[in-house]
Amino acid sequence: MEQRILALAGVVQALKQVRRVAETGQADAAVLATAMDSVFRIDAESPVDVYGSARELRPGLLLLRDYFSRQGDDEQLPKLALSVLQLERRFVSSGDTAQEVLDGILATKPLAERVGSAHPEVYAALGGLYADTVSHLRPKVMVQGNPHYLGQADIVAEIRAVLLAALRSAVLWRQLGGSLWDFGLRRRAMLEAIEYWL
Repeated sequence: MEQRILALAGVVQALKQVRRVAETGQADAAVLATAMDSVFRIDAESPVDVYGSARELRPGLLLLRDYFSRQGDDEQLPKLALSVLQLERRFVSSGDTAQEVLDGILATKPLAERVGSAHPEVYAALGGLYADTVSHLRPKVMVQGNPHYLGQADIVAEIRAVLLAALRSAVLWRQLGGSLWDFGLRRRAMLEAIEYWL
């Protein structure tokens, strides 16, 4: 559970930035960099290595703790997370789409290494990849926000790129044995794992 909770923290941490960008046009640069870096760490040996360190996931772990303690203040975030966890099932079973995304990430990796993973050119590449592949799967992840920002192509590309990061964490969560049953049957174990890392 300790490893699994890190991947789930990665999901909600990325999605919180999706919500923030959609509402304000701005993101927390450090948190965003953690999410975007994780997309390119495909062959990492452990969940900690995917995110750099457990410390980088503190915002996500705090969000999860609030959720399990029923103190979360963003009603849209759990709905968005559920959509991404459901989308992960379709994504993994889609075969061709998953391979296309992997190929696209590997093709973008040299650019990310050159300019940094949280760079507008990388957002454009990964956002385009998401639009061409993942966005055709159901359920469609619906992001609500300020129409002023959601009408800007660069903001939309950034949101899609970060959704790809959330999906990457969702895939990792499932690979580590995560399932939707965890939320009903293993809340205490999840809270203990959150406290362990915090």
